[in-house]
Amino acid sequence: MSKDRPDYYDADLILRLYDMRREAVMRESRNAINGKFWPKSYEDILAVANPEHPLNAAFRQTSSYWEMVYGMAKNGIVNPEYLLESNGEGMFLFAKVHPFLEQFRRDFSPLAFQNSEWITTHVPTGQKYFELISARVKKMLEGK
Repeated sequence: MSKDRPDYYDADLILRLYDMRREAVMRESRNAINGKFWPKSYEDILAVANPEHPLNAAFRQTSSYWEMVYGMAKNGIVNPEYLLESNGEGMFLFAKVHPFLEQFRRDFSPLAFQNSEWITTHVPTGQKYFELISARVKKMLEGK
């Protein structure tokens, strides 16, 4: 059950989440995943899931960060609509993984990206943003 309206505590938490995004290793991981990870096939997902892959640590860090953030909304800790006003970046990663999600869940974890999926299917702003971001990711993948 999520809050109906954001309050001071939502704002404080979102500012803390923003600070975490600015941490040097996190920023490096986000830049790597946002700029270098462009899966065109399930094999590309398998590759990055391999601990030997150069983007594996960045993939794990960013995916677990966004799962944590979106889990806060799912569990009513922060207002989901307010959260998404400044925290839609995780949907960019989710849009890249989404076409392969069912198989990834079968092969790795049935719980993978569950909070990202929730925020994109149960929150009106999340649905809207995910549609827009998915279309952008698809277009960008076509150009790669």
